[in-house]
Amino acid sequence: MEIATETLWFAFGLTLLAGLSTGIGSLMALYVKTANRKFLSATLGFSAGVMIYVSMIEIIAEARASLGAALGPVKGDYVTTIAFFAGIALVALIDKLVPSAENPHAMRDVREMEKEVDPETKKEDFYLLRLGMFSALVIAIHNFPEGLATFMSAIQDPALGISIAVAIAIHNIPEGIAVSVPVYYATGDRRRAFCYSFLSGLSEPLGAIIGYFLLIQFFTEAMFGVIFAGVAGIMVYISLDELLPAAEKYGEHHVAIYGLIAGMAVMAVSLLLLG
Repeated sequence: MEIATETLWFAFGLTLLAGLSTGIGSLMALYVKTANRKFLSATLGFSAGVMIYVSMIEIIAEARASLGAALGPVKGDYVTTIAFFAGIALVALIDKLVPSAENPHAMRDVREMEKEVDPETKKEDFYLLRLGMFSALVIAIHNFPEGLATFMSAIQDPALGISIAVAIAIHNIPEGIAVSVPVYYATGDRRRAFCYSFLSGLSEPLGAIIGYFLLIQFFTEAMFGVIFAGVAGIMVYISLDELLPAAEKYGEHHVAIYGLIAGMAVMAVSLLLLG
C-alpha cells in the first residue's frame, strides 16, 4: 500500500507536536504555579470525550470498512472486535508492569510537592528525584502506543489525525507536570526539570517511527483496519484509565463530566462538518 512522503511527514509532525506538549505541562508547573485546577480538569475531560467519541464513532467504523472490504463483512467484524480489545490489552499490560504506588498518572501538583520539601534545604532529595526520573520512564513507555495511534490515524485521515493529536497533546500536559515537579523540588534546577519532561515526550514520535518500520512491509487494507481497531482500543483505555481519573483529581466530578460531554459534542460537530 503506497503512502505519499508528504503524508508521512505530516503524520510524523503531528505526532511530534503531540508528544512535546509534555513541555507545556512542565512550564505550567514551573512558572504558573497557581494553574486553574478546574480548567485543567475540564480540559482533561474534554480530551477524554474527544478520544472516546472519535474511537467509537469514527475509527471503529473505518476499521470495519477496511477489514470488511479485505476479509468480507462477517470476518471483518470479528477481526475488528478482536483488534479493538487487543489494543486495550496492550495498554493494560503496560499498566500492569508499572508499580501502581509510583504510577505518574496518580498525579500531584506543585502545591502538594511544596509541602514535602524544606525550602532551606539545597541538597537534592533522592526520593523526589527518583520519582521524577521514574515518572519520565513510565510516561515514555506509555507514549509509545499513543505515538503509533496518532501517526496511523494521520496517515489514514489527516483531519482525524489532527483531532487525535490535539486530544493526546492535552492528555500529555499533566504528564509533563508529573515529571518536572518532583525533579525541580529535588534539584532546584528548572532547566533540568524541563529537559526531563520534554525528553519523556520524545518517545511518542519514536513510537511512531518504530511502529512504522516494523509494520511497513505489512501495509495492506486489512493491516490498516487491524491497526485502526487497535488504536481505538488504546484510546478508549487511556481515556477511562488515565484521563478521567486525572480530571476528577484536579477538579470536581461534574466539571470532568461536563468537559467529557463538551469534547464529544465538539468532535461530533467537527465530523459532521468535515463529512
